[in-house]
Amino acid sequence: MVKENLAAIDLGTNACRIMVTDCNGNLLYRDSISTKLGAGMYANMRFTDEAVTRGINAFSEYAKILKKYDVKKYRAVATASCRMATNGMEFVKKVKDTTGIKIDVIDGAEEAYLNLKGAVLNADKNAKYALVYDLGGGSTEITLATNEKNPKILHTVSIPWGARNSAEAFDLIDFNEKNMQKLQAQIVPYIQKFILHSELEKYKDSCCLIATSSTPLRLASMINQDEKYERQKSDGAVLSCKDLDRVINEIYKMSLSERENSKYIGKNRAPIIISGCTIFKSIYDSLGFEILTASLKSAQDAIIKGFIKDVQTY
Repeated sequence: MVKENLAAIDLGTNACRIMVTDCNGNLLYRDSISTKLGAGMYANMRFTDEAVTRGINAFSEYAKILKKYDVKKYRAVATASCRMATNGMEFVKKVKDTTGIKIDVIDGAEEAYLNLKGAVLNADKNAKYALVYDLGGGSTEITLATNEKNPKILHTVSIPWGARNSAEAFDLIDFNEKNMQKLQAQIVPYIQKFILHSELEKYKDSCCLIATSSTPLRLASMINQDEKYERQKSDGAVLSCKDLDRVINEIYKMSLSERENSKYIGKNRAPIIISGCTIFKSIYDSLGFEILTASLKSAQDAIIKGFIKDVQTY
């Protein structure tokens, strides 16, 4: 058997994440860089020059990590922002030319499936089905699937709004009830159609709800009053929606400065946490669950899991 270190890179609208493991999936390195790739994009549907520079810098750092850990097999995926930006493929080419890292721009269906395969690692083992939603910076995916090692998707939807693009489009840097209602009016019809077309009521009693992305992990840290925001510690936390309501209302009352100085939110997340919480709450309210599981495990974990099979049978 050839022993190879593996890596998965997930480029979102707000952050770029890397995960490096050995051939057995043991974690060697994990990091996230706030690229804010989608910042300023909404007006012209183009990445700004500043955003492109931040993205290139992130991948330059990750190229060093791949070399340091002698990674032989990796996959880098890009999601909503690269799908939507008119210069998205131009950016992908520039990353390849500058850093040597090839990026696959995946569609909403593959994005949902990768997040699902990672998220079910945190699913309640007694649940027959899993309902997963991933709140990104530029889109949000909701997926109903069987809860098993290789889950079968029963229904999925990709909503073209995430924390970053909705903050800009609906002017939600700070709390504004009217603007929040406008965003909710865009989000809720997608959820209602999902509930109808997935026939969710048939599965709900045997279903667990899992939320990926940093939003539920940050909220979990707030609920548990951790000393600081630690993604790993919050991974797999089971949260009541009543507790989520409470801390979200606390966030809505904070000024931008207070959010920037919060140990759970911070400067990079402060301008988009209001819109993120609005989408996040709209989804769990509409789905009607009383508890959910916060999951750090998502697309990167699914990519690594797929590689392990290949490497171990090499």
